[in-house]
Amino acid sequence: MFRKWILWILAAGWILYACAPSQTIVPASRSASPEPDTVSMTPANLPAESPPSGAESEFKTDFSKHTVSYNEILSGGPPKDGIPPIDTPQFISVNEANGWLKDREPVVFVQVGNDARAYPIQILIWHEIVNDVVGGEPLIVSFCPLCNTAIAFKRTFNGQVLDFGTTGRLRYSNLIMYDRQTETWWQQATGDAIAGEHTGAQLEFYPASMISWADFKNLYPNGSVLSRETGFSRDYGKNPYFGYDDINQSPFLYKGVTPNQLPPMARVLTVDLKDEAVAYPYGILSQANIINDTVGGESVAIFWTKGTASALDTNNIPEGRDVGAAAAYSRLLDGQTLTFNFADGKITDEQTGSEWNIFGQSISGEFKGKQLTPVVSINHFWFSWAAFKPDTRVYQP
Repeated sequence: MFRKWILWILAAGWILYACAPSQTIVPASRSASPEPDTVSMTPANLPAESPPSGAESEFKTDFSKHTVSYNEILSGGPPKDGIPPIDTPQFISVNEANGWLKDREPVVFVQVGNDARAYPIQILIWHEIVNDVVGGEPLIVSFCPLCNTAIAFKRTFNGQVLDFGTTGRLRYSNLIMYDRQTETWWQQATGDAIAGEHTGAQLEFYPASMISWADFKNLYPNGSVLSRETGFSRDYGKNPYFGYDDINQSPFLYKGVTPNQLPPMARVLTVDLKDEAVAYPYGILSQANIINDTVGGESVAIFWTKGTASALDTNNIPEGRDVGAAAAYSRLLDGQTLTFNFADGKITDEQTGSEWNIFGQSISGEFKGKQLTPVVSINHFWFSWAAFKPDTRVYQP
């Protein structure tokens, strides 16, 4: 049933692309920082091979440079920018957004300084990319529905601010993005440049978490919310991937083998530090609420809380089953390593008994007003993460 539905979606994507109103691209201003926001990588460039079918007619990408086999790349259906990114995002107040966002709806939370923003999944599921500037920092906020990955990256690369679009292609079912300046292709799950001028580079991750609208609006009543006024006509609030995240479902447009520690469609929160990758299954998180761990030699805590709906479950996003929300933080604060516990519905640290919320903020006790340092952590379906990080440690209590 799902596969018939998804094929209809892909066909509809072509129609929506053809009928969508045009949108002027307004490049973001350059960052004042002279330092490049990149992580250097040096994977081997592969021998020449034919680019993905139709790519040369759509892109000016230098396809002679690539670090992955083009046989691994599949068409997702829509053409280049057939799933249109949001280039001139508009924002509204929490009070305005509360008229159409329901408490359990998932939003992507990003904060730079005092600028806290919510990007509703009901919008991102139709656009996948938002080119934005948050607190003066040029960022891309991205979402791949087929992998359940909401990821933010810095857009400043080698001193230049890049603008991103969708290629219409997938690798291991994951979104492949491109930058408009060089049309290099970038893998959303990893931030790696896999084809084109910047092949071998990696975008810098920025912390982002998928939480409930209720949690965001309660803590950030003066925050900003991505508006539905996107310049495109879409059925915001509806889930075009109805039923996709059933644990018994198979990944769509996926060519790969999934390690059998978990079912392919199991939800995990992933942390990757200093060459160690760990996946925290939501099934375990929902029972433990708190996990204290060490990843890459760094002490981390994973917080989980109930109350966030799956965006990929039912036809109407707010009605999706409760899958909760998770985020990762450093356990190091003011020179000491904290250990966290969960009891009576509260997160507390053993050292002082201070209480903490899902945002890593202490709301009572000795540490009241203190903020834990966020650790980049990303939601995935297990198949998606394992395809890129097959040696991942799957957390067990």
